Amino acid sequence: MRILVAPDKFAGTLTAVEAADAIAEGWNRTAPGDEVVAVPMADGGPGFVDVLHSSIGGELLAVTVQGPLGAAVPATFLRAGTTAYIESAQACGLALLPMADDGRTPEPGVAERASTYGVGELIAQALEAGARRIVVGLGGSGTNDGGAGMLAALGATSVPDEALTGGPLGLAGIEELDLDPVRQRIGDVSLVAASDVENPLLGLRGATNVFGAQKGISTDDAKLAADGALAQFADLADRRLADEKGSGAAGGLGYALRLLGGRREAGFDTVAEAVGLPDLVAGVDLVITGEGKLDWQSMSGKVVSGLAGLAGPAMRPCIAMAGAVQVGNRELRANGIEAAYSVVDMVGTDDAFAHPGRSLAAVAERVAKTWSR
Repeated sequence: MRILVAPDKFAGTLTAVEAADAIAEGWNRTAPGDEVVAVPMADGGPGFVDVLHSSIGGELLAVTVQGPLGAAVPATFLRAGTTAYIESAQACGLALLPMADDGRTPEPGVAERASTYGVGELIAQALEAGARRIVVGLGGSGTNDGGAGMLAALGATSVPDEALTGGPLGLAGIEELDLDPVRQRIGDVSLVAASDVENPLLGLRGATNVFGAQKGISTDDAKLAADGALAQFADLADRRLADEKGSGAAGGLGYALRLLGGRREAGFDTVAEAVGLPDLVAGVDLVITGEGKLDWQSMSGKVVSGLAGLAGPAMRPCIAMAGAVQVGNRELRANGIEAAYSVVDMVGTDDAFAHPGRSLAAVAERVAKTWSR
């Protein structure tokens, strides 16, 4: 048999590369005669650059940029031909913010002053490296500034001067905005926002109201203030684009990229095209995907649903392995997934978290006894 192993990251425990390697290792213990093709996947969030590098090669360029609160942070971008791939979470991700006592959300008030300036610095570095197409992976952000910081790093100016770099709190006082320097700098370089998020920038379905709580913007007053600041910014920039699908991605980074003529692509589709995933699916007997938690969100725009969507028309069975499975068999099959296997259920919670790679390999070893010929 020929097996395609194409998981997303198992958030908090395994990168997509590590997950793919663990599944392949476990499968080979049971079925050493099978050919296992490991193709780690991502949808634009953390791991985006590493996944692409492992599949398509290219050159990883290390740089230092400004983090969301101003401190210098290390980052890398991938140059493959004339295309540069950037992972916005490396410059403005949740992991770069101080966490509250619950360990899951940033301290209250932090995201209101966090900036995407470092993302703009990454784009500037890609331009300096000669990129003619720049793909920015959006996901896992800890910012909510509408991409204003990114625009400032690329040359945008405002009145007052610091309005663009102070997060939504800074935007609340913005009076004037000039984006012409940025547009001239970008020129005819193609910009792509790679994200699975379709939310607009503003309103009940916008960046603040839907994603603000996970960034520590949780009170009604804080959400109202942040959304109002983004509206003030959009009124000066281009209110029409604020309503476009994906403008609310990564706290409004999607909106800022649209302001520069960028277009949105589903993050999964971006990676799938880069690695030639449709042809890979058509050339195997079984497709295996997975992620940390398989739930209802996995069924829309995520890696798992994307793999299932390719496997169905190709008449290839698709199964999933996940840290936890929270979707019933009926819903799984309705979405093109023949079966799903939970690491927690099969090896126990303690082992699943203490030894994630070993545990996932053990699950794959057992699953191969059912699916391998």
